[in-house]
Amino acid sequence: MKSMPNKVVAQNRKARHDYFIIDSLECGIVLTGTEIKSVRAGNLNLKDSYASIERGELWLMGMHVSPYEKGSYYNHEPERDRKLLVSRQELVRLGSKVREKGLTLVPLSVYIKDGRRAKVELALAKGKTSYDKRDALADRDAKRDMARAVRHRGRYEE
Repeated sequence: MKSMPNKVVAQNRKARHDYFIIDSLECGIVLTGTEIKSVRAGNLNLKDSYASIERGELWLMGMHVSPYEKGSYYNHEPERDRKLLVSRQELVRLGSKVREKGLTLVPLSVYIKDGRRAKVELALAKGKTSYDKRDALADRDAKRDMARAVRHRGRYEE
């Protein structure tokens, strides 16, 4: 059986700008019927969302999933906390790193794996300071300028 490519539904681009990504992992997410239909349609937002370990479980907070248009009174609450599925060993490892080093759990993307299940790419991240962000922007601009110069080298030389 051929596996289908992952369909990325939403990305948290701001997370890569605001944090140093140390490690990432794939988590399952518990969704209701109308939520998964909204997620497949791409009606979600990861901005300002984060993960937290509470009561021995991993929870995703602040992810906005718009109500399903064709749903009735069975529709879900858009901003509710959603449970993430990870193994017990992974949960213990993440919990110890978050407590000891002051790291944060940030979702990077939500995607549909093999056309069936919704997954969240969760990152263990450390916050950047404002000068770190400026350095990253300067490096990116320099790389872009060098690539542009290499690409256009033959046009301007005579």
